[in-house]
Amino acid sequence: MRVVVAEDLFLLREGLVRLLKARGFEIVAATDSAPGLLGALLEFRPDLAIVDIRLPPTHTDDGLRAALSARERIPGLPILLLSQYVEQIYAQELLADQAGGVGYLLKDRVFSDDQFVDVIRTVAAGGTVMDPEVVTKLLGRRSRGEPGPLSRLTERERQVLELMAEGRSNSAIANRLFISEKAVSKHSTGIFTKLELAPSDDDNRRVLAVLAYLMSAPGDGRIPPSH
Repeated sequence: MRVVVAEDLFLLREGLVRLLKARGFEIVAATDSAPGLLGALLEFRPDLAIVDIRLPPTHTDDGLRAALSARERIPGLPILLLSQYVEQIYAQELLADQAGGVGYLLKDRVFSDDQFVDVIRTVAAGGTVMDPEVVTKLLGRRSRGEPGPLSRLTERERQVLELMAEGRSNSAIANRLFISEKAVSKHSTGIFTKLELAPSDDDNRRVLAVLAYLMSAPGDGRIPPSH
């Protein structure tokens, strides 16, 4: 798998490159700026881009903007965002085209190379993976709005919803909650009915639909940084 890495911190960038090379990935470019990222993506058209949201020159959302610009020109280009912050606006823009092949991880919550590699392969294959902390805050923000369909979910349905939005399959949800896949399917049907979303047997489409709902919360779309 051909990968472009964009991270402005030298030690972290080199660490990512070494880790990925050791796991069999081909690093076609490693850059420390948004202009460098955009140029590398358009030149190499990799299987995946691993992108720090806050890159030079402004250290705001330059990395995200460069990745989105490349994705406009290369539809479906898989993008895995890395960030120190939980910010809904970033997730929303990344997921706007509903095409999948996207991920959003918090840097301080990647606990093993196996976990990280699994996420990379899922996103590169067109899947959607969101950090559980991102999902939890999206869900909490949605709940604080006007009473609506989300308030009608049972506690178990909320648990299933959180895992669903993280990109987990029915089998993985069943294993995590120690229930049967049939029970997960039943809860999923209840969730989609109460949220007025069209049911789907496609795991990724299901994730995208749920995230689209969670990100429709009122407000400016920005979640305070996680500390």
